[in-house]
Amino acid sequence: MQKYVAEVLGTFAIIFCGTGAIVINQESHGAITHVGIAITFGLVVTSMIYALGSISGAHFNPAVSIAFTVARKFPAKELLPYIISQLAGALLASATLRYLFPSNELLGGTLPAGSEEQSFVLEFILTYFLMLVILNVAYGSKEQGLFAGLAIGGVVLLEAMFAGPICGASMNPVRSFSPALVSGHLEHVWLYLVAPTVGAVAAVFTWQFLTRSVVAPKVA
Repeated sequence: MQKYVAEVLGTFAIIFCGTGAIVINQESHGAITHVGIAITFGLVVTSMIYALGSISGAHFNPAVSIAFTVARKFPAKELLPYIISQLAGALLASATLRYLFPSNELLGGTLPAGSEEQSFVLEFILTYFLMLVILNVAYGSKEQGLFAGLAIGGVVLLEAMFAGPICGASMNPVRSFSPALVSGHLEHVWLYLVAPTVGAVAAVFTWQFLTRSVVAPKVA
């Protein structure tokens, strides 16, 4: 039960702080800025990984949980409870922001600035590289593992910094779904459910290829 609660809490913190930064930036007429929003996402992800990673593995993202399952690094029987926990945390965060800022229209939701195709490709690529980093620091050397939070949070910050103005840099289905559902703006939400998930799974196959053992040829 502790790991499910940890996933609820971690996902709540990420959605509350990250999308909350977007909401407060709008409410304060740009006091936080786009750079501040990207930094907020990166810092809260880093903090939650170090705070709760030893309890639940710090997924906080259905795309990550699905990818770990595909990679056979996470038991399939735990997948649905983890996704439910993540969704619960995200929805609770968006509901809290709705209570605090009832006049805000989108609650930090993600909408494409251009075409759906453009944002789909961006979300795929962003989540692909995020998952590749997650896999390598999670299953790399001990030294890599010690810096996992910084590496993963750094990727989130980097990708939110440059891609956020175009696609929202979601990289997390519940990060987009929860504000969309609570605000009632479900348009385009499908691409934020599909693209990050497909991108994360694609990264698994790249990681397996890059890390598989090379068998030396036999000498005749």
